[in-house]
Amino acid sequence: MSEVLLATFCLLPDGEPGGGLLVDALAERGVAARWVVWDDAGVDWAAADLVVVRSTWDYQRRYAEFLAWARGVEKETTLLHGSDVLAWNADKSYLLELAADVPVVPTALLEDRGLVEGLAAALERWGTVVVKPRTGAGGVGVVVVERTDDLRLEGLVAGPWVVQPLVESVRTTGESSMWVLDGEVVGQVDKRPAGGEVRVHELYGGTSAAVPVDPARAELARAAVAAAARRLGSPPAYARVDLVLLEGGWAVGELELIEPGLYLDLAPELAGPFADTVVSALGRG
Repeated sequence: MSEVLLATFCLLPDGEPGGGLLVDALAERGVAARWVVWDDAGVDWAAADLVVVRSTWDYQRRYAEFLAWARGVEKETTLLHGSDVLAWNADKSYLLELAADVPVVPTALLEDRGLVEGLAAALERWGTVVVKPRTGAGGVGVVVVERTDDLRLEGLVAGPWVVQPLVESVRTTGESSMWVLDGEVVGQVDKRPAGGEVRVHELYGGTSAAVPVDPARAELARAAVAAAARRLGSPPAYARVDLVLLEGGWAVGELELIEPGLYLDLAPELAGPFADTVVSALGRG
């Protein structure tokens, strides 16, 4: 029987919410799987046939250490996704690359040097803007800014950053997260923020609901993953594509190839398709 390790982080040692469903789905397919903490020095990574990055939800705070771990693991066994994919996707500058092929929320890069000038240019171009850390997750460090002396800028985390126009529809329509496994869209979760927020995460009062897959959004999600595949040299096995309404059409807000939660507590039916993706990866070895 093949053995798979599902990597999580110390605050969720038993995996993401509903993670037991994924273990059960893999067992039904003849695969022994268990959750392990990614920085646990006692884990024998080489003994596994495959290590799958799942709920490593502290990677952005320990990015250099996390990437070193990934590179170490793939010297001993197969890692899904590999460190090159993780490194590419961890920097939100990838949005500029995707924009050549699919509609993407307009994005500019900000550095410590030239921060004021870059922010002023973005404000002049777009009006109210959102500043995000280039390596970040969970909405941490996201700041809405209306001018260069905006007091909210005191909440900036360490740079570099990306800056984008404030997409007002996020406050009303929210965003749609599309799950793409082996190139096919298998699920959709719609998320809405609490009043006045732009972050849809539950931590900030947001709500989420599994809904039927919308064909138009599915088409864009597949195109975004295909665009990433062209840049990476091979198609990612799994992806979450976050879409927002922008000027009457859907646009990519984020492409997550590192540790997108499966929302198995809301969409338990995703456990089977993800298990199939893991089995396929085992076959590619």
